[in-house]
Amino acid sequence: MLISTKHRTELPEIMDDFTLEGEILRDALDKIAKINQLLGGNKLTLLGVKTLLKNVAVDTEITIVDVGCGNGDMLRTLADYGFKNNFKLKLIGIDANSFTINHAVNLSKKYSNISYRCENIFNEAFTELKYDIILSTLVLHHFKEDEIIEILTVFYTNARLGIVINDLQRSLIAYRLFQLICFVFQLSEMTKKDGLISILRGFKKEDLIRFSEKLNFKKYTIEWKWAFRYQWIISKI
Repeated sequence: MLISTKHRTELPEIMDDFTLEGEILRDALDKIAKINQLLGGNKLTLLGVKTLLKNVAVDTEITIVDVGCGNGDMLRTLADYGFKNNFKLKLIGIDANSFTINHAVNLSKKYSNISYRCENIFNEAFTELKYDIILSTLVLHHFKEDEIIEILTVFYTNARLGIVINDLQRSLIAYRLFQLICFVFQLSEMTKKDGLISILRGFKKEDLIRFSEKLNFKKYTIEWKWAFRYQWIISKI
């Protein structure tokens, strides 16, 4: 099968359906979190947060919002980091799927500083939310370009310190690697299909530079990281 990564695909993903629920979704959320952890995705986002917190006093309360939080794995990673390093972190997970939010709540019961909200990020309630840092891990690629511009505008307006984005490189090698991962981990058909489409909806570095210039971001870095990810840190400090 001939695969082109020249342009972003607009094919939909099954998990774009916010009414999706059940054991298949729960299994997909947990396996996506596990794979992201194994491939260094959580570490990559955490490094971005550390960059923005570099000159922040540890006794300052920092609000961090994770958009498209999935099962809350990244927030629990941040909470553990905060406890270990004496940071006062207030962590908020946002997802538009109520089943996903309920699953994340159940997995995060021992973390008193993590809360969750079932919200569509295009709704007014979200656009009025203020925070110090906002995270987008494997989420931005789900949107079309005009939506990405709208989302990033809100992020940048409402963040005090900055934005940390961790998302997929659109690459044929990444596509073939994920096919291998699907085989090794025996992923469900839904996870396999969505994962391959996600890569084709991912980004080239020039896409992220173009977004940065269009939105007039003054301070940002874009770095390629394993496994076929871009770490895009947008700083306001």
